[in-house]
Amino acid sequence: SSSSSTGEIAHEFRFFRVYRDGRVEKFHQTRKIPPFDDPLTGVRSKDVLISPEPRVSARIFLPEIRDPKSKLPVLLYVHGGGFSFESAFSPDIHNYVSSIAAKAEAVAVSVEYRLAPEHPIPACYDDSWAALQWVAAHAGGSGTESWLNRHADLSRLFVAGDSAGGNIAHDMAVRIGLARLPGVRLAGMVLVHPYFGGTEDDAMWLYMCPENGGLEDRRLRPAAEDLGRVGSERVLVFVSEKDHLRGVGARYAEELKRSGWGGKSVELVENFGEEHCFHISNLRYEKAAQLVDKFASFVKQS
Repeated sequence: SSSSSTGEIAHEFRFFRVYRDGRVEKFHQTRKIPPFDDPLTGVRSKDVLISPEPRVSARIFLPEIRDPKSKLPVLLYVHGGGFSFESAFSPDIHNYVSSIAAKAEAVAVSVEYRLAPEHPIPACYDDSWAALQWVAAHAGGSGTESWLNRHADLSRLFVAGDSAGGNIAHDMAVRIGLARLPGVRLAGMVLVHPYFGGTEDDAMWLYMCPENGGLEDRRLRPAAEDLGRVGSERVLVFVSEKDHLRGVGARYAEELKRSGWGGKSVELVENFGEEHCFHISNLRYEKAAQLVDKFASFVKQS
């Protein structure tokens, strides 16, 4: 009956609800498709296992190779989905990352990280960092993945993400700034409609991360010293006018500029009249195509 505790809701958030008996009901189902070679763009893709336990995998995209001798920039991409849904293997994310790889002429590695709340935060951060370390191990051409050994120029590494993935990308850039990976240079970071603290979604993040530092947790609200450590030479941040995260994305760009971080440029691009992550489900839409073009040209400038 409805009066029994099994049907009672303990927490209700933007992307899922939690019942008193511990069951979690997610509001978005994630569909997955296998990798494939795209005859239209010439982009090939395949899946790789980065770590068996915890299980971390990635989908790699290799653009058409025009000159076999020249090396390509590398993009480590982190998908969004409120830390709790979506996948590197979903049709939308696959097509989006594939289109960036084609336009930017970059090898893209799209990480499949463990999702909250069933795998509490920091699993998503740790898995993404494991993926970055795996990519970095190919710096001398002696890694486990032939596409990276053959084609990757890790002195032109980019990290990027949309929404929650933008938050995770920032975390990786701070870790790179502290770690100084041999043979790796973080040439740029792209945050598209990134998630940071300061909205009604704070409670959801804190629920997904049981061991948290409250509303001032540095993953939620990047501290000035962390911004100063961002190990990226150039940063591109997109915000959308009708997005509830517009303010936190713009504030991140401002605070990064003020942090005295050692990079060269922070650029903020606003998508007027648009909602959060409007571009991902309709890449043919004119403004979505413009976003992908801007993203790709930022990578090519390296």
